[in-house]
Amino acid sequence: MTPYYQDDACTIYHGDCREILPTLGRFDLLLTDPPYGLGDRWTGGTWGSDPMYSDAKQWDRPLDEETMPLCIASASNQIVWGGNYFSLPPCRGFLLWSKIPAMDTMADAEFAWTSYDHVAKSYTSHRNPDGKRSHPTQKPAGLMSFCIGYADSRESVKTIIDPFMGSGTTLSAAKLDGKIAIGIELNERYCEIAANRLSQGVLF
Repeated sequence: MTPYYQDDACTIYHGDCREILPTLGRFDLLLTDPPYGLGDRWTGGTWGSDPMYSDAKQWDRPLDEETMPLCIASASNQIVWGGNYFSLPPCRGFLLWSKIPAMDTMADAEFAWTSYDHVAKSYTSHRNPDGKRSHPTQKPAGLMSFCIGYADSRESVKTIIDPFMGSGTTLSAAKLDGKIAIGIELNERYCEIAANRLSQGVLF
């Protein structure tokens, strides 16, 4: 498989993670934010009219039964945002992203399932601290760095895999934190956005 993009720290593959993951070996950490399967619930007012959201109902579909176990098996430890939407084991060391300001019509927090038998931790930030998003469910770079730090403090992390890369925030945070990371993304438009971020040194 030829990388879509590659530098000293990060590699991007354009394609289906179900086909690509088995060819890559094993990583220290799976850090990912997969589709939650909420496409049919995407509504909203003015924000919903933004062209960025136009294809959300197409890609935010439920994963098949084989995909999440395949992703979990790709790494020694795992952090899965939206893990509450999947059939995963009980979790003690869950992570919480607390969003400010509070908004009546939008979630004030999101959960990540982790494989760590450790205390739960939370991270608080503005909803879009990095400015205009390139992906409708883009997480803040600071949040992903927080996740990497949490994992690194439990067990040394050198390599990271994100099978649902989106616009590349996991890879940006990993590169900034001195890790080796691989991302996989089915939508070529987001591969291009992520490649541009990494090549231009836009690590947020």
